[in-house]
Amino acid sequence: MGVGVGYLFAKKINDANYSIFIEQAKAKAKAIEFEAEGVLKDAKLTVQEAEFEAKKKYEDKSIKLQKEYDSKFDEIGKKEQILGNEKEILEKVKSEAEHSKKEAKRTYDEGINLKKSYESKISEAIRVLEHAAGLTEEEAKREVLRRVEEKSRGDIAHIVRKYEEEAKREAKKKANYIIAQATTRFAGEYAAERLINVVDIKNDDLKGRIIGKEGRNIKTLEMVLGVDIIIDDTPHAIILSSFNLYRRAIATRVIELLVEDGRIQPARIEDIHKKVSDEFEASIAEEGENIIMDLGLNGMHPELVKLIGKLKFRASYGQNALAHSLEVAHLAGIIAAETGGDEILARRAGILHDIGKALTHEYEGSHVDLGAEICRRYKEHPVVINAIYAHHGHEEAETVECAAVCTADALSAARPGARREVLESFLKRVSEIEEIATSKEGVKSAYAINAGREVRVIANATLVNDDEAVLIAKEIAEGIQSSVQYPGEIKVSVIRETRAVDYAK
Repeated sequence: MGVGVGYLFAKKINDANYSIFIEQAKAKAKAIEFEAEGVLKDAKLTVQEAEFEAKKKYEDKSIKLQKEYDSKFDEIGKKEQILGNEKEILEKVKSEAEHSKKEAKRTYDEGINLKKSYESKISEAIRVLEHAAGLTEEEAKREVLRRVEEKSRGDIAHIVRKYEEEAKREAKKKANYIIAQATTRFAGEYAAERLINVVDIKNDDLKGRIIGKEGRNIKTLEMVLGVDIIIDDTPHAIILSSFNLYRRAIATRVIELLVEDGRIQPARIEDIHKKVSDEFEASIAEEGENIIMDLGLNGMHPELVKLIGKLKFRASYGQNALAHSLEVAHLAGIIAAETGGDEILARRAGILHDIGKALTHEYEGSHVDLGAEICRRYKEHPVVINAIYAHHGHEEAETVECAAVCTADALSAARPGARREVLESFLKRVSEIEEIATSKEGVKSAYAINAGREVRVIANATLVNDDEAVLIAKEIAEGIQSSVQYPGEIKVSVIRETRAVDYAK
């Protein structure tokens, strides 16, 4: 009973609770349904607004595209109209061009006919003139050109003088600066080479021992050493004479050793000569290496280094070849540095520019050709070979370094006192210079001065004006340059003056 009552009571309670839950669920369902209807209405409104916006944009875009289409269509229509007009113009121009071409051809044909007629008339006129003047056409041309040249000579001389003076003013400033820098910065030693050496002896009794019995010792000395030995009344001195500096230096050393040792006999002479010769060969190589090191050069072939040492025993017009080459190397280096060139390369070309002089006694040919050949053999720089040729005018200077070597060579060789000349060759050269100057028209007299390094030309003032004097100076300089061999340069000065003289009575 209790269980049944409890069951019924519980079921009633559950049914009541179930009814409540159902009511609550229905209320929630209605609320959800109401919210869903609101959301749906909002969504419909949003869709409608979106549709309206899209439609509006579509209509705006359509209107815009229509306007652009209409604009492009109008533009294309205008271009078609313009193109049609241009086509008409092109046809018209083409037609005119054809007409002009025909006219041009007709004019050309007329010109050819006129030219032929003109040439025939000119030929006829030339024949008449030749018959009247007694001159052929070529002779008449030459005569006209000669007269024009004579008439224009004064104008040409004036122009040449004007521009030469301007160039000289500018060039002289720069040249003086560079030469001053080079000569003041290089301090070289200078000693004139002679053809004799004097050996001092302590006792004149040694002269008899040097002569030997029946002159055997002195004959052996002259034969082995290759020099002339002069024994005279000069106290405490023996003179050795030879044009070859190398042999003379060896001979001097040999006799000094013989005199110091006291044993003078043919066998001893030959032994001492061999020993001294070997020492000199070694000293030559060492001398060349020291010079290359002092100049800051490298990569030079040992044979060239040895030849540089040999230059110590070569001379030209009394000037030592090695001393000259060293001067040129230092001066060329300074000049190249001042003018923006390669200082080291200029020194290299300077020290090797006269290298052929070390070979001239052993091989045939001039020292220029020999020097260039041996430098090519040992693969020296092309600037070095160009300098060898250019410093004697065999080639044009192609680089700043080569020009620096040529300038330095002139500075070293042509300075007063640097070289001596044989009197006959000097007189011949001076005479040739004066003859070239006096051979020019309008020159009264010419005088070579300053040891032949300058020629003063006196011109006739009534025949030569100031401008023509410039041309005469240039012509004389060119004549000397092409005909006369000389060291350095020769200055040509043309002088003209007009004197007015009157007397008060």
